[in-house]
Amino acid sequence: MSNLRSSSDMTKPTTSEDSVKSDKKKKSIISNIFHRRDKSSRALDKDLISRREIIIDIERRFAERRGLPDASPAIRKGFSDRNYSKRIEGLNLSTLDMPKRHLPDIKEFRVFVATWNVGGKPPNSSLNLEDFLQVEGNPDIYVIGFQEIVPLNAGNVLVIEDNEPATKWLALIYQTLNSPRDTSSPSQPPSDDYFKDSKNSPNVSSLHFFQKSNLKLLSKNFRADSALVKGCNCSADPSYVRRRARDIREFMYRFEAGCDEDAPMTNFGGGMGNGMNYCLIASKQMVGLFMSVWVKTELVQHIGHLRVASVGRGIMGCLGNKGCIAISMSIYWTTFCFVCSHLASGEKEGDELRRNTDVTEILKSTQFPKVCKLPGRQIPERILDHERIIWLGDLNYRVALSYDETKSLLEDNDWDTLLEKDQLKIEQEAGRVFKGWKEGKIYFAPTYKYSQNSDSYAGETVKSKKKRRTPAWCDRILWHGDGIEQLHYIRGESRFSDHRPVCAVFTVQVDASLGGRGRKAFSGLGPRIPLEDIIPQRHSFYDF
Repeated sequence: MSNLRSSSDMTKPTTSEDSVKSDKKKKSIISNIFHRRDKSSRALDKDLISRREIIIDIERRFAERRGLPDASPAIRKGFSDRNYSKRIEGLNLSTLDMPKRHLPDIKEFRVFVATWNVGGKPPNSSLNLEDFLQVEGNPDIYVIGFQEIVPLNAGNVLVIEDNEPATKWLALIYQTLNSPRDTSSPSQPPSDDYFKDSKNSPNVSSLHFFQKSNLKLLSKNFRADSALVKGCNCSADPSYVRRRARDIREFMYRFEAGCDEDAPMTNFGGGMGNGMNYCLIASKQMVGLFMSVWVKTELVQHIGHLRVASVGRGIMGCLGNKGCIAISMSIYWTTFCFVCSHLASGEKEGDELRRNTDVTEILKSTQFPKVCKLPGRQIPERILDHERIIWLGDLNYRVALSYDETKSLLEDNDWDTLLEKDQLKIEQEAGRVFKGWKEGKIYFAPTYKYSQNSDSYAGETVKSKKKRRTPAWCDRILWHGDGIEQLHYIRGESRFSDHRPVCAVFTVQVDASLGGRGRKAFSGLGPRIPLEDIIPQRHSFYDF
């Protein structure tokens, strides 16, 4: 009985007072839970705002150190009136929970670019290139392109490519670049007797072989070690790195000490005996086109992946009387391409479309071989794949005006109105050619066509309308890509040819990150402050 009573006592219903107490206890527990959650939420929001303030403050101080406007104005607006604590002001960047960012090591180099249609004439004893090539600032790289170094006749186009003029131009450029800068007497090109001397050229019966060997022999003495600049300079293989380091040491020693005793040019030019200031890294001839690239000796060790390609666009759309030579290379970890071209001639209506086609076919057909040995790195095989591109040459675009209208504007020095009718600008603005390319502002007179050894345009002295040519800016220099800034865009005043030479000086940015990894590693880290906002910009001579 007692057990039954105990059981009944346990199941006895609760009173109303017990129920009220239980409800109050539940409400108290729930309110405490939500109160703690609210506190936690406010603390989290406060922590996020604090972190955001820290980041904004860092960006602000980062910008102030470089004299730039404050960063992120849209975000900063809500925090501009807040007082930054001492904890923020004394913050070490390493305390932030952010990925490490290795800023690339950006170097700047000066590049001199020149183009000249020499009208099928070899250099003579009166020609002086010093005023043309020796510019202020000692450029790090020279890119020099010629058109019509030989007459564009059937013999040169279809039968034998005459290399003798190229040899003379190469020797003259070398002498000019490596002669003392304060010399009082102008450099003279090598005499014809030098190239006829049997000691300086192989004694062979074939004229074609003789001329090719002569050019190869001369360029070999001016040229950097081909294996050094043509090879891949980014391999991670330790044996390759050691071999390349040895080649670089040997190269630097050879050029600091002067060239080989057997070099045929040792008593010509004045610069060889003391070691080269500039050495040739690439040269190529295609009928009348001839292009060479020269660099300062100390820069050679940082050049790799050197490749040369050419595309004929002349007779039948494939022969070399028209077309291009393209030279591709990398400087540190930045890729460059230099294109020298001679496009379709003619000033009849519609001829500009043939020139547009030449440009399109050159961009489509030019292809460089694969040379990189580093897995995962893509070395450009096409012109537009390069990071920095400079295009020079006789582009042959004319002025879309009659001879009389052009002459009247020239007499009034109204170049702005004349430039509005420039075919290249018209075609480019219409998006039919060189879309996305830039050209410097032109402040010089038309470069074509001049009378022989004269400052007068050919139309002023030629009575026949068939031989008369409307003055035009045929000779141009354009560029494509970021990290290029033009400093000068001028023409020379030599009367040697019916064209005036045109040259430009650029500064180019190069990624020289330690180990060659900076740019690739940095590019995968998401948004960052653009380099163009960090590096001060100079005044440019091109229109935006």
